[in-house]
Amino acid sequence: MKSIIIAEAGVNHNGSLKLAFKMIDIASKAQADFIKFQTFFPNELVQKNFGLAKYQVGSINSSNQRDMLKKYFLSEISHEKLIKRCKLKKIKFLSSPFDFKSIDLLKKLKLKTIKIPSGEITNIPYLQHLAKLDKKIILSTGMSDDKDIRSALKVLTSNGTKKKNITLLHCSTEYPASLENLNLKSIIFLKKKFNISVGYSDHSLGYEAAISAVSLGAEVIEKHFTLNKGYKGPDHKASLNPRELKEFVEKIRLTEKILGNSQKKPYKKELINSKFIRKFIVASKNIIKGERFSKLNITTKRAKKGVPAALWFKVIGKKSKFNFLEDENIKV
Repeated sequence: MKSIIIAEAGVNHNGSLKLAFKMIDIASKAQADFIKFQTFFPNELVQKNFGLAKYQVGSINSSNQRDMLKKYFLSEISHEKLIKRCKLKKIKFLSSPFDFKSIDLLKKLKLKTIKIPSGEITNIPYLQHLAKLDKKIILSTGMSDDKDIRSALKVLTSNGTKKKNITLLHCSTEYPASLENLNLKSIIFLKKKFNISVGYSDHSLGYEAAISAVSLGAEVIEKHFTLNKGYKGPDHKASLNPRELKEFVEKIRLTEKILGNSQKKPYKKELINSKFIRKFIVASKNIIKGERFSKLNITTKRAKKGVPAALWFKVIGKKSKFNFLEDENIKV
């Protein structure tokens, strides 16, 4: 099974359509399935003068979240241009709405899938509003426990969203996320607990966590990327650069190939090798016709075609119909 790979542009476009277009081109070239942006109206999202998170401080010349977000705001026209660019580059457009107005905008733009950011998982009226659209939902679960998730799922499914159209994303809301806090076994827990599709939003450095998540059954993988880690902004340092994004997708696809399928059967090359490795029943000494086969006169060795060692118990105790020389393949 191929995992869906989301290249998270987020706000790493720094409010520039030119940079956003370039990010679309890079994500497409890297063969990601989606590129994801963030949709918000700063005045709807955050109180005036509300402070910055620790990881945001010093990354941009702003003293509060509202002023910071205004620098990354994408208008409706900008969204339309981004979607058009995505169609041209054959990559799917995805976005996370952060307020009611943004939900309505994505509805107007006819998005088939909408990503709910971790911060909205306990926002009941937001979830109700979004659920009524009956879209495919990817729900991030950072900063939440299983009770929060159960509550969010109940709101979504009781207001119009089908459970089969929901994917949970395990994640750690830390930028960058420390390895000891990733807790990737939560992927298995969430699948069993809620009997639902589960993926992983990776905020750690490097590729290892995402590759491990795929090995644990993550059906969706999301990862931030940037054009330049040296750019000013809250997410650039914890993002992949263009070369790393390409390598990231390649490593995920290689991991999927290595994982194979859930069936256990030998492959063609194994079957060829088995002719030279599997053992057959041979005479361990000269055997006279009529003598019964026993551990005293037969053994197993790598040999030419004959009676497979797997039939040992069917051979033991039978009378020999022929004379056999030592080391000769027996017949029954």
